[in-house]
Amino acid sequence: MQSVYSALCSLNLQDKVSITTAHSLAVLQTSYLPFAGRFHPDLTPCLTAILNFHLKTGSPFLINVYPYFAYKANPKQVPLEFVLFQPNSGILNSFRIPLFALYLDDPATNLHYDNMLFAQIDAVHFAVEFLGFKDDAVCVQISETGWPSKGDADEAGATPENAKKYNGNLINKLVCGKKGTPMRPNADLNIYVFALFNENMKSSPTSERNYGLFKPDDSSAYYTGFNSTGLLSTSSNTSSPPSSTGSSSSSSSSVPPGSSSSSSGSTTSSTAVVVS
Repeated sequence: MQSVYSALCSLNLQDKVSITTAHSLAVLQTSYLPFAGRFHPDLTPCLTAILNFHLKTGSPFLINVYPYFAYKANPKQVPLEFVLFQPNSGILNSFRIPLFALYLDDPATNLHYDNMLFAQIDAVHFAVEFLGFKDDAVCVQISETGWPSKGDADEAGATPENAKKYNGNLINKLVCGKKGTPMRPNADLNIYVFALFNENMKSSPTSERNYGLFKPDDSSAYYTGFNSTGLLSTSSNTSSPPSSTGSSSSSSSSVPPGSSSSSSGSTTSSTAVVVS
């Protein structure tokens, strides 16, 4: 990254092009509860160097976050509503009570989480702060998130209905709510949805081939419901658009209204969801 940045500086392009790299959430040794977020100790020297680079250049620290993996690993304990942005009791940032009790109290932060994605993002924020990068000195952005529309028999929750709810509720929460995470409520939050197309040639579990909004033949994997105001209700049919009743027709655009994408993936809005 430093070599590429030096090349950009030689062309006076360092303020126009950001240099970064994406990380798996597996770089965290602990992610629950959010304020306990810490990087693996053996990765700390490398990640500290990367974070210093981002601090110097103003580029974002990218992380891939998939609440689906947590649900898939333990569907009996992880509430589906919590990972799909649906109404639930939520959690408060605390160690006092086991996972996903009705209320968890932390007098130190008192942060309330009603969805797993934001809890995982803030675990990264806390891990970054633990290394000394305070007060959002380094911007954390989400380079991948998504939900599979199909899976093997042992891949709980991988259905078109759940994929539609996850991506639809995510976009509604960010575009309509226009807010960040509990720890960073006023910070810009750009999230890239994975993926635009299913990857049917992958040699992998079925879920890994079915994260796309569209199939390889360009047909919809499930009805996304984009229209001129954002995303329609996620309770409508999962495979076909609703009949025309005078409302605006759905759009095939994968970027929400109010945002514009370029080849670099940048957007004009401070809160963005981009399909990669």
